[in-house]
Amino acid sequence: MQYKIYLSPPHMSGCEMKYVQEAFDSNWVAPAGPNIDAFEEELCRYTGSKHALAVSSGTAALHLALLSLGIGPGDIVLCQSLTFVATANPIMYVGATPVFIDSEPVTWNMCPNALEDAILHYINLGKRPKAVIVLHLYGMPAMLDEILYLCKKYEIPLIEDAAEALGSEYNGRKVGTFGDIGILSFNGNKIITTSGGGAMLSGNAQYIEKARFLAMQAREPVRHYEHREVGYNYRMSNICAGIGRGQLEVIDERVKQRRGNFEFYFQQLKTLREINFQKEPIGVFSNRWLTAMTISRSVASRVNVNTILNELNNYGIESRPVWKPMHLQSIYASQKYFGNNISGTLYEQGICLPSGTAMHEADLRYICGIILNKLQR
Repeated sequence: MQYKIYLSPPHMSGCEMKYVQEAFDSNWVAPAGPNIDAFEEELCRYTGSKHALAVSSGTAALHLALLSLGIGPGDIVLCQSLTFVATANPIMYVGATPVFIDSEPVTWNMCPNALEDAILHYINLGKRPKAVIVLHLYGMPAMLDEILYLCKKYEIPLIEDAAEALGSEYNGRKVGTFGDIGILSFNGNKIITTSGGGAMLSGNAQYIEKARFLAMQAREPVRHYEHREVGYNYRMSNICAGIGRGQLEVIDERVKQRRGNFEFYFQQLKTLREINFQKEPIGVFSNRWLTAMTISRSVASRVNVNTILNELNNYGIESRPVWKPMHLQSIYASQKYFGNNISGTLYEQGICLPSGTAMHEADLRYICGIILNKLQR
């Protein structure tokens, strides 16, 4: 339907056309060109990563990350359950086996205790996991100290899915730069967009070089077209990279606006005992890509997530449930899962509110008024 207020629409800065026009004027409209090189350099400067590779989507970046780590058929990959399906699907692309890990109730991200249980289970079977994929859900950094400790202790590479978390920080450092490889998304609903696109970050140049090679159809560096392994058409276009450059110029402002949205919701709704928001622990800085909250089961007899979703929808406002965990998805129901179904509870009780950076205070006040009216009846 056509909403009056969308969940997370694109927000152009006005800076993008300068770079897009340069691409047209120079005829660099292919998946190569100066905007791509510059965008990768600018991503490195902003995130603090040593290396970056701009590609066609965050999903493509994650697929390339797994391939760069040499993961393939028969390998075990431990993956956060409470996430969008694009975090899990690339594990299947490479023929590996996804094993899903529950959330902890504070940040809603991967539970370190459940992670260690899974690691020990597979080590005892003689099948040490080949990677851990942790997500920074809705921009909220995961418990990285604990997760990094476990990955180092058991010698397992860490991939950070920071698709939703560009601009978020953990102890003053940008997320996506803690693991062996980090993933970003520039989909149309993200905090900045290239219309469609993503990036792979790493401090390891070999991972980036391998991914770059595979993203360009695995063409060997010879005059003719020589291919010795399967490659992919995953490079970002020079035009899309130009959009990204213009968007990146306003990333700090966009983060400030998203956090301002959260603060407004929190101040307006914090008196309702039925509502709890995704928490930001000490030392953590979330970009608050989406404002996410839960509605207590204690009021389920008269109001629940679907009640609020339907009410907002009736007023032309787009809102969403939180991600349905992977271990509850029919496609992955047969895969092993470690935890106490905290992620399932968050799914049952969680809702994401409109969080676009072009929203006005009047929009936020309007949304809060609908929620207050429904919960206070």
